[in-house]
This record gives sequence, structure tokens and C-alpha cells, in this order.
Amino acid sequence: MKKNNLKIIKLEKSLFNYEKKVLIKELILNLKLGYYDFEKQKPQKVKFSLEANYKDKKPTNDKDLKSIVNYDKLVRLIKKLTKNKHYNFLETLAEDVFDELFKDKRIDKISLQIEKLEIMKDCSSVGIQISKKRSHEKY
Repeated sequence: MKKNNLKIIKLEKSLFNYEKKVLIKELILNLKLGYYDFEKQKPQKVKFSLEANYKDKKPTNDKDLKSIVNYDKLVRLIKKLTKNKHYNFLETLAEDVFDELFKDKRIDKISLQIEKLEIMKDCSSVGIQISKKRSHEKY
């Protein structure tokens, strides 16, 4: 009979890198947003969708909320940011969202879509989509 020469290899969890993504789809807020005078009069519905990519060297600890990028925290940060501030342009709002969310050093890239839902009669929405990636280069 032929002898089996297979060896059992135990995989160390530290050998892996995780690429994780937090998704927020269709967060709808009523905001005063826009350049034109009529947009400054009353709030309008604005929809946010985003993906926040982050890397981790260890699996999630099921008992530690700090071991993840918490989507609830990201939603609260966006709500706080937009609560009492008027933005003329979606692009400047997006930059403030990026600045706030990139404070979490684990986040490597954010793809953000912001849409005005009720501004043009012939469109269901108009808006922007911007991705921003953390640069690891030193200038």
C-alpha cells in the first residue's frame, strides 16, 4: 500500500489582508442646497449613496464595534455635516463629506454619489459622482 505524504498546514490568520467596503445606499435628507435663490428658500430632497473601502489585517471582532467602519457612524457624520449649513454646490458638499469620513485612517477610498431629487421636472434626479482615494505618497 502506498504511503500518504500529505502534510497538514495550519493557516495563520495574520497571513491574510482583508479588503472591506461599507455601503450606504439612498440616504435621503431634506437640505437647503443650491446656487440659485429659489433653492435657498426651502429644503429639497437630496440622496446620498456611497462606498467606503478600507483594509484590515485581521478579521472582525464580533464583540468590538471599533473593529469595523460603522455605517451608522458614517450616516450620522453626514447628517451632522449637513444639518445647519447651506452648500451652493454638490461638489463642495462632497469635499466636506470626504474630509469628515477620511478622518478614519482605515478608509482608503470613497465613492460618493449625491443627487437632487426634485430640482428638474424632466429628470428623476440630477447630481454628481466623485471618487477620492487616499494618497500614500509624501510630498
